[in-house]
Amino acid sequence: MPSVGTDHSRLVVLRGNSASGKSASAQEIRARYGRGIAIVGQDNLRRIVLKEPDRSDGVNIGLIDVTARYALDHGYHVIVEGILNRDHYGAMLLQLGNDHRGKTSYFYFDVSFEETLRRHQSKPQATEYGEAEMRSWYRPQDYLAGEVEHIIPEETSLEDAVALIMNEVGLAPRVLAAGS
Repeated sequence: MPSVGTDHSRLVVLRGNSASGKSASAQEIRARYGRGIAIVGQDNLRRIVLKEPDRSDGVNIGLIDVTARYALDHGYHVIVEGILNRDHYGAMLLQLGNDHRGKTSYFYFDVSFEETLRRHQSKPQATEYGEAEMRSWYRPQDYLAGEVEHIIPEETSLEDAVALIMNEVGLAPRVLAAGS
């Protein structure tokens, strides 16, 4: 595949089990940075756009890849976030990172099953699915090959996770004018 993005673009991959803090971290990073960050959410593309089950040959895998590449090529920093099971998404994520001209950083939110259940209770979609579904999705320590990921342990607060990610990837918070 051809190179994607620029020397200055940032690709951030946030992976981990359900309710581990990926989406909240992505939203907070964009809130602090401002315009110029595209969030490519697995749940949105797979469940909302395509209404597709999570499969190793799922159409959403290519759609995540193409969406991230398009945003990078059009001047956005990109955060790809989701459970992003290694067996289904790992090869695509690593190839995307290899093709990216700028800095790519991978993060894995390492949260125990008991903690994901506790956190799930405070989410807006808490009534959409429960313990049985979460248990079927749960993959402990589902790290990408090659030890490329920064591990974020469950004791890490949202504030600390966001600060760590932004510092690692070199995205400084912006002071925004009203309406930005």
